[in-house]
Amino acid sequence: MPRLKALAFLLVFVVPALMPAAAWLGQRSGHPDAMAWFPLAFLFVLLPLADYALGHDPVNVPVAREREVANAAWFRLLTLACLPVQLALLAWSAHWFVQAGFGPVGAAGWLLSQGVVGGILAINTAHELVHKDGRLEPAVGGLLLASVGYHGFKIEHLRGHHVHVSTPEDASSAPLGAWSWWFVPRALLLNSLNAWRLEARRLQGLGLPALHWRNEMIGWTAAWLGLAAAFALWLGPVGLAFFLAQGLLAAGSLEVINYIEHYGLERRRGADGRYERTTHLHSWNSDYALSNLILFQLQRHSDHHAFPKRRYAILRHHADSPQLPGGYAAMFVLALVPPLWRRVIDPRVQAFRAQADSA
Repeated sequence: MPRLKALAFLLVFVVPALMPAAAWLGQRSGHPDAMAWFPLAFLFVLLPLADYALGHDPVNVPVAREREVANAAWFRLLTLACLPVQLALLAWSAHWFVQAGFGPVGAAGWLLSQGVVGGILAINTAHELVHKDGRLEPAVGGLLLASVGYHGFKIEHLRGHHVHVSTPEDASSAPLGAWSWWFVPRALLLNSLNAWRLEARRLQGLGLPALHWRNEMIGWTAAWLGLAAAFALWLGPVGLAFFLAQGLLAAGSLEVINYIEHYGLERRRGADGRYERTTHLHSWNSDYALSNLILFQLQRHSDHHAFPKRRYAILRHHADSPQLPGGYAAMFVLALVPPLWRRVIDPRVQAFRAQADSA
């Protein structure tokens, strides 16, 4: 991988910097309520424009060098560094929220901004980490998820989503015609419940009761409750409300991304009742250069589902995967306007299905 691209993954830290930038702009301009929305304007207006201006990056790391790049400490350290950054940002952001004197418009903007930033910094990074072997990276991923109260993702994503992706059994795979405003709350509820079910089933296989100290969901829930208590003791009811709200919004932003990643794609069912193996044809792909750097190449999602343990730095672009007409930032906005989303994406789904049927 070119050194410049390896260094460019530092752009992920532009995302948490948007929150103090918004506070500074609010002070300088005298309009803190308006500037509380600055992170959202940056991520959903400026970033898509920059994405389209800078264009695509379809280049893959040469196969002969994949192991070397994947094992480079740099790429691992970047994801691990997101935990202290996330915790520090969350504490600072909560304190600012309590003392900034926002009106209703400013408070809404700040909470939505922090939620989306947390969805990127905490959940997107955790998504990379929980797939890795060993103890350190999955543990850091679990702590990142606990910081936004969506710790069930660590279990459900690995043992639920990756098993059932692009089938009706997966709450995070949106069928053709589903609206995001229906899909997101349903996915939040069903995935949280399924995480508890999956852990209870695992413990049952070990001959243990569901309410046991080895139940991961109990441990991560305790970590989340500990953080909630700390915010309540430190900043009172407003601090607690901030912590709970930013987590819910971060989790919601993740499920919007899940909606985008698998909308309308299906794995065929064979005569034996089994679904075909998951390949790079069962997730939407996007090779826009800038947003891929900011998201640890999450947009090369097709390859991720084909090879879930592959580190982000060596995820491959597949030209024959279904392709989104923009990066996730642009698609996020589109997904929130269902009629427009369906007008743009449904024909692409139908064309991809027709192509698959004729192959």
